Parts: sequence; C-alpha cells; structure tokens
Amino acid sequence: MDQNLLQDAKEHPGNNYMLLKDVEDNRLGIFDRPLPCFGCGIGWFFLLLGFVFPFMWYYATVLYFGNYYHKDPRERAGLAANAIAALIFTVAVLVAVAVVLL
Repeated sequence: MDQNLLQDAKEHPGNNYMLLKDVEDNRLGIFDRPLPCFGCGIGWFFLLLGFVFPFMWYYATVLYFGNYYHKDPRERAGLAANAIAALIFTVAVLVAVAVVLL
C-alpha cells in the first residue's frame, strides 16, 4: 500500500470517516452473490462443456452478442471466450470439410 495513503490516514483528525457508497443503492451488492454454475459463471461453464457439445459455444456466443453480461459484468470474459472458441471451431470444421471434399 502507498505510504502516503497510510500517513494521510494516520493524520486524519479524529479518524472520522464517511461511507462512500449510498446505503440505498443496491447495485454494488450484485457482486456479493456467487456466480451460477458452480461459481465459475455460465460463460466458463459453457466453454468447458463445449469441448463435449460444441454447440454450447454458439449458444454462449448468442448470449454474448445479446449483451447478457449486462446482468452481471463478471460473465463478459467467459462469454467472449466462447465466441472465440466458436470461431476457431467453425474455421477448423470448414478447413476439414474443404480437405475432405477437395
């Protein structure tokens, strides 16, 4: 931690601190609850499940482009990983089909 911040805290008169967040604003409490699907979030869960059922990557990609992560921003990285996995899988299938047919 920065030494200046520690020094400022020690020199604060009377150690009177005020609460920065609004008690009635409940948006910050969204991160208090765990993510669904065993705590890893649906994005990462679908990424792992996609190795068995690749169509789950496409479903999560639809969720990503449908802005599902606005409900919980912690889901954004997992859903984006699914979009990348779906793209790689699609390219691999197209290359495999091209090699077999040509």
